[in-house]
Amino acid sequence: MIELSTLIAFALASLVLIVVPGPSVLFVVGRSLAYGWRGGLLSVLGNGLGGVPLVILVAFGVGAIVAQSELLFTIVKLFGAAYLVYLGIQAIRHRNDEVADASVGALQSPWRMVLQGFIVGVTNPKTIVFFVAVLPQFVNFQAGAIELQMLVLGIVFLVLGELSDSVWALAAGGAQAWFARSPGRRVAMQAVGGALMVGLGVVLALSGAQG
Repeated sequence: MIELSTLIAFALASLVLIVVPGPSVLFVVGRSLAYGWRGGLLSVLGNGLGGVPLVILVAFGVGAIVAQSELLFTIVKLFGAAYLVYLGIQAIRHRNDEVADASVGALQSPWRMVLQGFIVGVTNPKTIVFFVAVLPQFVNFQAGAIELQMLVLGIVFLVLGELSDSVWALAAGGAQAWFARSPGRRVAMQAVGGALMVGLGVVLALSGAQG
């Protein structure tokens, strides 16, 4: 099984990458600015759940095939990028729907927001690359139970990511709550959140095939 020292080293390596704002953070911030801290946390939950099947696939070797196939990698990347653009456009289009009722999350059901976060998480090719490139470096192949070791490491990474993204969601949601006191400011902030998601989708689509 995984030694405690190895687990700590992996956690530290993961934190270095997690705390640096990336696609996951930008997605959560955009959702929080558009729908408040509740929408942000629901997106964080869905995003984390989306990483679970990636951990399982990578642990059993399928993730490596996707990461090493430029065609499959590009298909997954473009699908995720297109979905982000779609979510951003929807946030912008419906920015005026709740001027009279600015209650957070009223625009969408909690389950739908979790599902949207899940789709973004499960189509994030950068997560697959991280798992494929980093997880094996912390696996003790002589100890056996390789799949179990990778599953444990993957879950540790996802938990740390959930905690970090939740902080971002609460921070951005707090800013959104202040803007929500004014209908005009709330509409503007939801538009900013939507534009952030659209921009993120465009950047991911235009990034290198496996960058």
